[in-house]
Amino acid sequence: MNVQLPEAYLSQFREPSGYLDFARVGPVSRVVEHAIATAFAQCAAGRFGEGAAEATASVAALLEAGEDEVAFVSSTSHGLFAAAAALEGEGTVLVPRGEFPANIHPWLRFQDRGGLRVRWIDAAKVTPDVVAAMLGPEVRALAVSAVDALTGHRRALGELKEVLGPDRLLVVDAIQALGSVPVEAGAADLLACGGQKWLRAGWGAAVLLVRDRVGHRLGNGLGGWPAWPIEQPAEQGAEQPAEQPAGLGAEQSEEQGAASEGARGAGVHIMTNPDYPAVAAFGAAVDLLLAAGVDEVGRAVTDTTQALLETARSGGARILLDDLDPDERGGIFSFELPGVDPARTCAALDRAGLVTTRRGAWIRISPHATTPQENVTRLASALRDAHTP
Repeated sequence: MNVQLPEAYLSQFREPSGYLDFARVGPVSRVVEHAIATAFAQCAAGRFGEGAAEATASVAALLEAGEDEVAFVSSTSHGLFAAAAALEGEGTVLVPRGEFPANIHPWLRFQDRGGLRVRWIDAAKVTPDVVAAMLGPEVRALAVSAVDALTGHRRALGELKEVLGPDRLLVVDAIQALGSVPVEAGAADLLACGGQKWLRAGWGAAVLLVRDRVGHRLGNGLGGWPAWPIEQPAEQGAEQPAEQPAGLGAEQSEEQGAASEGARGAGVHIMTNPDYPAVAAFGAAVDLLLAAGVDEVGRAVTDTTQALLETARSGGARILLDDLDPDERGGIFSFELPGVDPARTCAALDRAGLVTTRRGAWIRISPHATTPQENVTRLASALRDAHTP
């Protein structure tokens, strides 16, 4: 825990000191609170979507993407359903069987609706070698989380994309990575990430990234009226949809004109306008992250995670996927105490003032860059308490 982050960043947060549950939800910052309040005040004054273009630009900078490659949807699940819907026709998508359900259900739903057939990856770690061994001419895509929600395994996205090659798509669920550790976003052909976890932006908005390099290979999918407007007969007196705020995909004049030829840009895959205050919050959270430094925040998360993991190990815990190197792990690890009821362990953690999540037999710990050093001592004490008859 030796990374020194700017006080201007650290002072933005006021979660309980023992909060170790960012993989579930991240308490928002003061700047996000202010952005939401400002956005609602603008709505009350009849000004909708102000700042949306700035939010788009910030997210594009974070993902090293063009602004046309970025759009906002309601959630990570929404973005992944859009990806599954857009990948039409014959072929197979590789999906880790242990993925969080948000990255499983879209592919299962669409395989019987003209989408890709699901082929499961059963390996404990999704590595380039594992994926390479499963490739064949029928494989068109790999759908994977940048960081696994239970084990914390940080997938080598660049290496995975290299194995897949340019003709197969890498679809990334980045919600357990963005805001936690650096993400090889350039490797992702499609990416979805909500703001409520490590980005600490609250609910209601998620980024959908669709690289220009793959836009021509995607179907209409979930694209709704903002992307595919229906021309109304003139005699009905219907007006064209009003111009929408820039950067949201709702105003895509060139793409709309070429819709029948296969439109481009992430905006053609949105169903309707996003939640503007949530978009403002998302943009504010990204700006705060960029100001603090993505690499610096990532190092702080990694250092804190490793300190807590080593404490858990010293306290007799069995770590799920314990062979991961620090650079192979996001801000997550899960453990159990052999011979101790998980409920008893959770009760001991609660008494120590530590907020964690239980997933079956496993207890998940997920700190952030703002997590104080004192939690190492708290965790050690809680584990001794759990072992005490």
